[in-house]
Amino acid sequence: MSTVDVAETKDTIQVRSHVQYITQEHISPDNVHPSPLEQFHIWFNEARNVGVREPDAMSLSTATASGIPSSRMVLFKQLDKHGFVFYTNYTSRKSKDLDENPNAALLFFWQEMSRQVRIIGRVEKVSKEESEEYFQSRPIGSQLGALASKQSTVIGESDLQERLDKLKKLHGVKEGTKEGQISLPDFWGGWRVIPSEIEFWLGKPSRLHDRVRYLRVEGSTDGEQPEWTVERLSP
Repeated sequence: MSTVDVAETKDTIQVRSHVQYITQEHISPDNVHPSPLEQFHIWFNEARNVGVREPDAMSLSTATASGIPSSRMVLFKQLDKHGFVFYTNYTSRKSKDLDENPNAALLFFWQEMSRQVRIIGRVEKVSKEESEEYFQSRPIGSQLGALASKQSTVIGESDLQERLDKLKKLHGVKEGTKEGQISLPDFWGGWRVIPSEIEFWLGKPSRLHDRVRYLRVEGSTDGEQPEWTVERLSP
């Protein structure tokens, strides 16, 4: 049953109340890790360990060169010393946005723990070698799907299945099989978000949430130990 109290008419939906966050823990600049990437490691592993349903799901927000925004859910695939990596079609709307405006925002929301992590940064494409390694780790069905889908374009009802059937025949993939290997297509690969700002949010009663923000020190490099300013924000 929903925890949201709603008043609804023919033309409107009005949310009148929402569940109160109740967490015993507390976060502040004094008790978080000096590195936001290490702090993310801690929180992500805790989310996995307590059974958050999809800890790797994140909202990705982009904008065109003229500032028109767009958001969608994608899957987080890697965190390295430089940033957060996800994979997609390079001809999709999100990729076109990032080509025009190489900045993005990510948001993880782990409802079961009343936690959010918000990330802002510039983007870069990962190397072809990284994309190839990840692509070959995907199930054969996902590899075929990446080839078949002209992502974000208008499509007819049966077009996708027809493309998929042709690709299976072309690559010798039998129905129901989980085996096979397909070359990485040129139009598919990874993006890395290199953070300049990361916020950790912990839900509290009466909307008096804990918020800790890391800001990369201006001029700090993307090397092993970038410098960060750590601050507490108002709820």
